[in-house]
Amino acid sequence: MIPLAFAKVGEENIIRRIGGKQELKAHLETLGFVVGGAVTIVSAMGGNIIVNVKQSRIAISREMAQKIMV
Repeated sequence: MIPLAFAKVGEENIIRRIGGKQELKAHLETLGFVVGGAVTIVSAMGGNIIVNVKQSRIAISREMAQKIMV
């Protein structure tokens, strides 16, 4: 397992675990980040990462991406 922040751009990954506080887990879940779900990094610029999750493009911080293990 590696953090989503270190995954390759364009490669589809399966979410294995989501770490962090309960509020962060709940927030990510409402955005579509669920264990077993697919996520693909579209681009990574500066401190933000744009991902495709459940047919939506979402921008998250690199800090949040560190908590998502794929």
